[in-house]
Amino acid sequence: MTAVSIDESQRKAARVVGFAYLFTLVAVVYANFGIHDRLIVGSNAETARNILAHERLFRIGVAGDLIYCAGIIVLLTALYVVLEPVSRGLALLAAFWRFVFVLMWLVMALNLFDALRLLSGSDYSRAFDAERLQALASLYLGTRFDYYYIGLLFGALASTVCGCLWFMSRYIPRALAAFGVISSAFCVACTLAFYIFPNFDKHVNLWWFDSPMTIFDIALSFWLLFKGLRPPGIAKAIVSG
Repeated sequence: MTAVSIDESQRKAARVVGFAYLFTLVAVVYANFGIHDRLIVGSNAETARNILAHERLFRIGVAGDLIYCAGIIVLLTALYVVLEPVSRGLALLAAFWRFVFVLMWLVMALNLFDALRLLSGSDYSRAFDAERLQALASLYLGTRFDYYYIGLLFGALASTVCGCLWFMSRYIPRALAAFGVISSAFCVACTLAFYIFPNFDKHVNLWWFDSPMTIFDIALSFWLLFKGLRPPGIAKAIVSG
């Protein structure tokens, strides 16, 4: 066991991690549950009417998704600064997997813009009748679901690796870190099972895939904001050569 010193840059980055996660959580919850779920409903025609009637609100929702992506880039950078002394390779792997997660969210945002472009009467869209335009727009909107669960797999993989690094480092209580590893690995397993067995959500509700992992992230954020990293004398980890 080798002591891992904690420098000032790590302490500052840890607080950035705590703030960035909570800020991005608020942004994505508002954008998706406060706006997208309100406008995107079951009927193609009704969804089209909602979006066109509240175009500015729809655009704010897309902006919220983009803010979320920017916040996650800040988050993964700060996490790398904190966890790199524990294992540079694993910290880099986690950052890369989380970047793939961000890319999926960016594709989701582009799909929203594509749907809006179809519905707003662009010149090329006049070749289709209203019903077909609505169906095409709904196709773009519907693929958000698929992109989300592709991204979720990589996000959960990143969280699993980070949980292991938190556990190894002792920067936070090991019980909290262990919960992070278990909840993230559970999300990975559920997402993979959902790819293979489309009816898996009838056995494990979709909300349970990432809810435990989200609880860990919230708890970790508050710990880092109010407690910070543990002192160097307590923070010990197995450092690979």
